[in-house]
Amino acid sequence: MELTILGFMGGYPTRDIGTTAYLLESKNYHLLIDVGSNAVLSLEHHLDPLDLNAVILTHYHPDHVADMGVLQHVFQLKERGDGKPKQILPIYGHTESDLHLLRTSEGVSEGVDYSEKDIMTIGPFEIRFLKTIHPVPCYALSIIDTTSGKKFVFTADSAYLESFVDFAKDADLLLADANLYRGNEKHHAHMTSKEVGELAEEAKVKELVLTHLPPEGDWERLLEEAKESAPNVRVTLAEKNRKIQI
Repeated sequence: MELTILGFMGGYPTRDIGTTAYLLESKNYHLLIDVGSNAVLSLEHHLDPLDLNAVILTHYHPDHVADMGVLQHVFQLKERGDGKPKQILPIYGHTESDLHLLRTSEGVSEGVDYSEKDIMTIGPFEIRFLKTIHPVPCYALSIIDTTSGKKFVFTADSAYLESFVDFAKDADLLLADANLYRGNEKHHAHMTSKEVGELAEEAKVKELVLTHLPPEGDWERLLEEAKESAPNVRVTLAEKNRKIQI
């Protein structure tokens, strides 16, 4: 499977980089993970948005869903150039907020519910969920490509959680919320570079990518701090339009 980073800013877009949005693909199946600001414009550089097969949302904070309505407008208004009929877009999400109702737009998109106990098959992906520590209900994703057996874990937004270690165990790629510098551990909403490094090391993941980066922060400092805590893991920063083979 291949992951394309469309946006990774924490909180708000800047530097011509949008907020959280990732395109995950395998066997010609296209899954969009979160739909942050600028997601649709970024997606167009890689894929016609109408070719999306599904969307999955970790939570409903604006920096993760800002472009959801825009994407629905694309499915409502844009015509396919190849003459094929447009499909109704399934948008997966939890139901612990009234905002989940926005996922459904008649004739355009259909909300599909998940809960923490579910193991869902979406295209070639088997997906498990873990409720995170965040001011609103939010779920981390563990995704296994059933064709290759590769494992990808996205922490979504969260403070440090002990159960992340088992959840991310032996992952081929861990994409982790690293919004804070070392010294701010036990935050109520996000992890520090030190915490995500320790998580990756203990879980024995193959690669750690730092995401949800602070818009005005020193990203190289975050990178070095995470590397110090994960000496046996390849650690890199998220980059717009970066493609990662998993």
